[in-house]
Amino acid sequence: MDHQPIDYKPKISNGDAGYFLEDVPHFTDYIPDIPTYSNPLQDNPAYSVVKQYFVNTDDTVAQKIVVHKNSPRGRHFRRAGPRQRVYFESDEVHACIVTCGGLCPGLNTVIREIVCGLYHMYGVNKVLGIEGGYRGFYARNTVTLTPKVVNDIHKRGGTILGTSRGGHDTSKIVDSIQDRGINQVYIIGGDGTQKGASVIYEEIKRRGLKVAVAGVPKTIDNDIPVIDKSFGFDTAVEEAQRAINAAHVEAESVENGIGIVKLMGRYSGFIAMYATLASRDVDCCLIPESPFYLEGPGGLYEFIERRLKESGHMVIVVAEGAGQELLAESMRSMDQQDASGNKLLQDVGHWISQKIREHFTRGKKMAITLKYIDPTYMIRAIPSNASDNVYCTLLAHSAVHGAMAGYTGFTVGPVNGRHAYIPFNCVIETQNKVVITDRMWARLLSSTNQPSFSCAKDVQEDKREEVPSTALLDGQNGSSQGEKDGISVRSPDP
Repeated sequence: MDHQPIDYKPKISNGDAGYFLEDVPHFTDYIPDIPTYSNPLQDNPAYSVVKQYFVNTDDTVAQKIVVHKNSPRGRHFRRAGPRQRVYFESDEVHACIVTCGGLCPGLNTVIREIVCGLYHMYGVNKVLGIEGGYRGFYARNTVTLTPKVVNDIHKRGGTILGTSRGGHDTSKIVDSIQDRGINQVYIIGGDGTQKGASVIYEEIKRRGLKVAVAGVPKTIDNDIPVIDKSFGFDTAVEEAQRAINAAHVEAESVENGIGIVKLMGRYSGFIAMYATLASRDVDCCLIPESPFYLEGPGGLYEFIERRLKESGHMVIVVAEGAGQELLAESMRSMDQQDASGNKLLQDVGHWISQKIREHFTRGKKMAITLKYIDPTYMIRAIPSNASDNVYCTLLAHSAVHGAMAGYTGFTVGPVNGRHAYIPFNCVIETQNKVVITDRMWARLLSSTNQPSFSCAKDVQEDKREEVPSTALLDGQNGSSQGEKDGISVRSPDP
């Protein structure tokens, strides 16, 4: 997906003791003398029991909450939630929702809660669904969304709007937004989609349009930075247990049985890591962040032989992006990309299954029975679980509150358990990855008793690269992407 380069200038406000707020854009930045209105929530009987429902304009959320005594207060983000004054009248709002990229549990829940949030909280009754991703703005039909239409869509997997990769033409998209009279755009997608949303916002700003652009970050891999985690992740980890359990049953039912399960994780191994920790039946977990090798002392083959002699069976979980450098060497693969700009990966699960079979067949070392399970598309296509349904509701409501309050060019998500409005550039500049020098990876190694496949020199280099000079104990980097002991714990902020 090609996006025009953006000359982005952060909106920074500085305070005492090293405090700074990385703020999100607002209509008042480029539209002078824009009128405001009382928030209709103050007359909504459902919220009459809430003592302090409106968020203070000065409330911010710290990105780093574990600090030293003399540490600077650091980067903060604007707290999400409803404001006392809004920049749209209810009958003025004409909103649209689009879903882009791959499938993920919870997409329909986010769509439902944006529609119902706009309707029930703000009295908005004009919401369009853009079909088929970004290209749907100019090449596909739209569908009218009402609470009745979306009532039970959260019980289904996928997205009722359809999705696609690529198709981003900024000028055509903004022309369509302008021609249709749309003034709130809700964009649900991963880092590539959020990059596209950022470019759309910049073009809208250049034209001086009163159109709010709000992103809801979506990645089943949990690889979006800053936010605690992405929706659908809990569901994916839970559903992965079925595949791991099946692999374990197959492996332990025969002599020298090996069960291999491939899970999602193009660049980040969070699903594989958490599914392994949750299962306790996994003997080895391979992720993109932790290189491994097959041959020689300390290699994967040696570990498999040892584990089979000890237990008579083993289960291996491998993330789809693991070992790609080994595949590139053996298969001489070319670097190819999909329509979203993601590198097309070789099937590491099939490849490693073949290599293990070949190794044990060669020289008749040991007779093995190997079963390979690939549940990746089954996991993507299921409805979200109860935990993710609640989380999707909070994300959707945060986005609606932000757009109504005049904020634009932002994405939403929890930062240390508090929902915040985050500038697009903060979630597209890097990717969230497993830090193999943190305690969570050490817990996994302790659980599986697998070798680290890294020499001491590699670990020291990783520490120097990934841990800042003010690092805390046990390799923790002190940011929201460091040690995540409780990433499923959050406060229902909005």
